[in-house]
Amino acid sequence: MANPSTPGQNPAPDPATHTPKYRLPPGACDTHAHIFGPFDRFPVRNQSYLPASAPLSEYLRMHRIIGCSRGVLVQPSPYGTDNSALKAALRSGSFPLRGIALIDEATTEAELDELHWLGVQGCRIHLSAANAGTILPALPALAARIRRVGWHLQLLPSLAELPDVDRALLTLPVPIVIDHFGMVPASSGTGSAGFQTMLRLARSGRCWFKLSAPYRISSQAPDYADVIPFVQALLAAAPRRCVWGTDWPHPNAAFMPNDGDLVDLLPAWIPDKALRKLVLVDNPAELYGF
Repeated sequence: MANPSTPGQNPAPDPATHTPKYRLPPGACDTHAHIFGPFDRFPVRNQSYLPASAPLSEYLRMHRIIGCSRGVLVQPSPYGTDNSALKAALRSGSFPLRGIALIDEATTEAELDELHWLGVQGCRIHLSAANAGTILPALPALAARIRRVGWHLQLLPSLAELPDVDRALLTLPVPIVIDHFGMVPASSGTGSAGFQTMLRLARSGRCWFKLSAPYRISSQAPDYADVIPFVQALLAAAPRRCVWGTDWPHPNAAFMPNDGDLVDLLPAWIPDKALRKLVLVDNPAELYGF
């Protein structure tokens, strides 16, 4: 087994972030990124994958280059429920940040209160056909716990495998946030069962959607033209419930994008300037309490 205090096997993010041609508006928020390390201080213990070093300092350097004003750090799987690196970043005061934590049954109410005080706004769950039989029955109890502190439930679901999961999700008493286009392959189109599930969630008015990580659902790098119909269908269904994120440092990406290039996709994704501001500034400010 690899030494958990050293960097792992994932490729590092592109260190030469391009300055985007498109200038992000003041207050723009990157709603989805992760940090890893420094590993001597925050060793990886739950090795679902072995991340490259991607500490807070490098994340902030990337944000300075792309011109982002705010950020949301999402607890990554290799750290499990040890949210120490996330908490340290939130305590640093070095940037306007919010967080999404990983919790479990062993997480105490006092720990939830501490995370909330630091700026955590939700918790994240991976949901697939393989674990749905265990995860879905547990969600009502989890939702009841996080409702007390005003959090939302962020899901990385495989909606193509779970075409009726909206029925269960819409019974929960907390807002739902869907990562990365619900992991529905862009090649399947907006008429696919998985994307239609996402549209039903969108029309409910109770779900939010991250327009993020197009490389996770499309092989058409670097422009991901087949993702544009997904973006525009979600915006048509729920313009006040869509936000944007980089997914830096892009763990387990088959194609390592440059974050400046991801920013430059936005004018094609969202041609209307007022709608871009809604997605980049106003919607995340509401969802994350900036």
